[in-house]
Amino acid sequence: MALSVAGRTARRRRPPGWTVLGVCTALVVAGPLVALPLSFVIGGEAFGQIARTLLPQALGRSVLLGVGVAAGTLVIGGGLAVLVSFYDFPGRRWLDWALVLPLAMPGYVLVFVLVGQFGYADPLQSSLFGTGLQLPGLRGPAGAIGVLTAVLYPYVYVLGRSAFLGQSRQSMEAARNLGCSYGRAVRTVALPLARPALAAGAALAVMEALADFGAVSLLGYQAMTDAIYRVWYGAFDQAAALQLATVLVGLALIMVVAERLLRGRARFHQALSRGDAVVPRRLHGWRAAGATAVPCLLLALVFAVPVAQLLAWSVESVIADRVGAGLGAAVFNTLLLAAASAVIAVITSTVIVYGQRVRPSRIGAAAARLASVGYAVPGTVIAVAIYVPLVWLDRRLIDGAEALAGASIGLLFTGTILGLVCAYVVRFHAQAYFAMEARMARIHPNLDDAARALGADRARVLAEVHAPLLWPGVLTAALLVMVEVMKELPATALLRPLGGDTLAIMAWEATKDSRFDTAALPALLIVTVSLLPVVILIRLWSRRGPGSAADRVTPG
Repeated sequence: MALSVAGRTARRRRPPGWTVLGVCTALVVAGPLVALPLSFVIGGEAFGQIARTLLPQALGRSVLLGVGVAAGTLVIGGGLAVLVSFYDFPGRRWLDWALVLPLAMPGYVLVFVLVGQFGYADPLQSSLFGTGLQLPGLRGPAGAIGVLTAVLYPYVYVLGRSAFLGQSRQSMEAARNLGCSYGRAVRTVALPLARPALAAGAALAVMEALADFGAVSLLGYQAMTDAIYRVWYGAFDQAAALQLATVLVGLALIMVVAERLLRGRARFHQALSRGDAVVPRRLHGWRAAGATAVPCLLLALVFAVPVAQLLAWSVESVIADRVGAGLGAAVFNTLLLAAASAVIAVITSTVIVYGQRVRPSRIGAAAARLASVGYAVPGTVIAVAIYVPLVWLDRRLIDGAEALAGASIGLLFTGTILGLVCAYVVRFHAQAYFAMEARMARIHPNLDDAARALGADRARVLAEVHAPLLWPGVLTAALLVMVEVMKELPATALLRPLGGDTLAIMAWEATKDSRFDTAALPALLIVTVSLLPVVILIRLWSRRGPGSAADRVTPG
């Protein structure tokens, strides 16, 4: 009897297979990032010279870029969130969602359009908006910070807008009763309450700015990502590239920790009941006209005019039969890589999420979060980090094939489409994981218990109970990963096989050679596809309904 009880206790303590599988999957996804700190232990000796020559300048420029983008996105994104949340003016309802659209414009595409219209080469004389003018400062730090701020401010805007919508008007009314004007109440009450959300948006923007390769490369701004690329392809020193990548990851983490330290121990709690949201104040006269004109001008400069210019160049190139010869292959490669990466990312995220659902544990939660770190790591770093384990794996497979069958199988992962897919999964696994985690959380545990009581094992519960309910999350996760893969430039530039160009590579290479007519159509396709997750975000946001308290207006 005692042995039977002991056996049942041991079975209860033994982790289920799905939990173990989920932890192992998470560790495999996060595994390549371990190569970064290990590079200082087993790395090459060239880093000492690079640290004295290349590193100080590149590191300083990355710090300047990060600080500039953080300040710019906070001013623009936070200011627009305040304007739309607390004031009513003509066009406010459609600007509420339209201000998110620049998120679909990759930074390197915006640079491509600016260079084609104003830049450092002769623009197309027959272009719709080409003027032949030179744009001063485009190649300097101001140009890099300005371009990245213009396409990344929606991170701060979206999170700030959501925070403002969740605030109660009692706080504002208390400040007004103490003699504060409406504007001062917004500055002293609403903004401090939204500080965590605004800081989180700025942190995301900084991460994306530090990860950017295409825009800074086209602008000649030699930041850390550009330095890693040059060491990788110029000096062919993989160990030094890994060490530079480690420094870049450390810089990103330092900026996040600095934001946390500056925030201190401050915590802001809000309670909002239905009909208790802040009521925006109506603007009149020149104030209303200015409130409408400024966002419209920003949208025109960052989104509408560039898209119209891309469309004009694309039509022009098609009519003149100047479409790039490899466009069809680039479209196929892009779709193939995006679809394969999306399928694998959805599978890995489902296994990890389900493993945590079967038996939650601290180890499983830590492994799941570790596997999501890749999204905060630049694509250049991911490419450099994943190269080492892929080379090791290829060597083991080649040696094993020769020992067992005497055959030479060649490289299976390094320099192939499989290696690229692995890099994409490490980079964008977080997108799929959070989408699947949110959807899985909506499935009531009673359904699992009922299926288990009827004799179904864990695999059958997942296949027959969860799978039909998870499909919206699966679709969202797959779409997000596909779009991110289609836009990804640095990892693709470092790891792509010969002749394996994607739309992003085709647009970037053509832009470097000032062939704007060739670059226009692939760039337009990238922007068009990138609109899909933005539209999803807008649709989810709009579900709060037009009749919410946030949309009611009080006269000024």
